[in-house]
Amino acid sequence: MSCVFCEIVKGNLNSDIIYEDEEILAFKDIEPKAPVHFLVIPKKHIKSVLELSEEDLAVISKIFWNIKDIAQNLGLEKGFRIINNCGDDGGQTVSHIHFHVLGKRKMNWPPG
Repeated sequence: MSCVFCEIVKGNLNSDIIYEDEEILAFKDIEPKAPVHFLVIPKKHIKSVLELSEEDLAVISKIFWNIKDIAQNLGLEKGFRIINNCGDDGGQTVSHIHFHVLGKRKMNWPPG
């Protein structure tokens, strides 16, 4: 079975890409839960946080560095939420580590 995010990385599936470099990709969520909702992924297939290795530290750090810049470019200066769902109980539906970034609305706690 193919990974939908790997297919996006390969260019086999269309997505609304908002940032890309040699290691990471950011694109708009197809079912947004906020006025601004995008995903950031490593291009390397990593199933979840539970499968991170020490060699993945640099790309995860780079993801968070770029989330800051992308959020600023999209006008999220009042704040935003970063979400990572891990495993079935955590609500992960795509087995490729990804970070949701939601903004331009007031977030509630706890989330639903």
